[in-house]
Amino acid sequence: MPDTAVAASPVFGLQALRVLTDNAAHLLSDLRQRMLEPKPRKEPPVFHGGQVAALCGIDVRQQNYLRAHRDLPQGLPAGPGGRRSYTLSETRAWIKALLEVPRRPAGAAACTIATVNFKGGSGKTTTTMHLAQSLSLLGRDVLVLDLDPQGSATALAGWLPGTDVTEKDTALAIFRPEPDAPRDLGYAVRPSYWDGIDIVPATPDLFAAEGLLPQMATQDSVSWWALLYDALQPLRVRYDYILIDTAPSLSYMAVNAAMAADGLLMPLPAENLDYASSVSYWTLLQDLMVTLGEGYGVQKDFSFMRVLLNKVDATNMASAMVRERILQTYGPYILPVEIPRSPVTSLGGLQFGTLYDMTKYEGSARTYAKLRDATDHVARLIDALAFSTVWSTAA
Repeated sequence: MPDTAVAASPVFGLQALRVLTDNAAHLLSDLRQRMLEPKPRKEPPVFHGGQVAALCGIDVRQQNYLRAHRDLPQGLPAGPGGRRSYTLSETRAWIKALLEVPRRPAGAAACTIATVNFKGGSGKTTTTMHLAQSLSLLGRDVLVLDLDPQGSATALAGWLPGTDVTEKDTALAIFRPEPDAPRDLGYAVRPSYWDGIDIVPATPDLFAAEGLLPQMATQDSVSWWALLYDALQPLRVRYDYILIDTAPSLSYMAVNAAMAADGLLMPLPAENLDYASSVSYWTLLQDLMVTLGEGYGVQKDFSFMRVLLNKVDATNMASAMVRERILQTYGPYILPVEIPRSPVTSLGGLQFGTLYDMTKYEGSARTYAKLRDATDHVARLIDALAFSTVWSTAA
């Protein structure tokens, strides 16, 4: 006998799907509102004086002197015995004025990096947003381009896909075949909640590009693989970095992302399925590049490619074995830093947040510091790669 409750279930057709999606969208919006209470929008953290001094590479005594003698943001006094506080924009003003790091050479275009992987759950979006935020705390100006129709990077940047942003706000228009379609992505750029980071958002509507691009691929007059590259050129003078968050696939949009990128960054957890998926990605990318070379005469060289060991669990023996296999496979392409598996990132995700949004972590301070130090190290390594490869001839 079949279960009567199951047997009585209504047919799941288009009407039921509409009801489900409308209800889910309402509940998601409500969830976001509750998580961000009492404010309806994400807000960046506030920094105390000691944190600002550390980010600038000076001590507090120097900071007090410079605040009195230089034209720098004064921050907000906290009262007798309290600590002075600074907004993110004030903090970045201090960083840009004082941090002793080289600046992007005059006239050099932004370093464009695509975060890639075949498999979902590898940490692409988190890696992209953490890299953007850490680079911004080096004084860099960053554009995040969300090419994943799920829109996770968009949500982390403070905008809810389908509610705050719609199809017209995404990169979809540049992939349209119409002659009057925009070929400059500037129309879709908007500020994020984080000073120094702008975003081109994504919504599920962006998936329509995967139907448009195959049509354009049949037209000999259209370089379908270079649409994104061309659309980014006007923006590359405005930013130090353009970071592209791709969907977990080698889709037509992901191909555009790769062809537009100076460098590729693959976050890779030390798990068998993730490792196998990574090998498949590079194999298919190789096949694609051969096809583009033979069929269209397109030659593509990347300034760099790096693999980031992510979600590393030092206590797991099986994971340790896969880690060794990854090291053997990717050798010189492995970044010399590993992101540990940590509950910190999970807690941030529960609140549409990131590691850098956390002003207070209720768990171990050592756990938080270890993850933050590793993430900052990744940004410094990527920044050094940009100078030694992408910007080397412009210096």
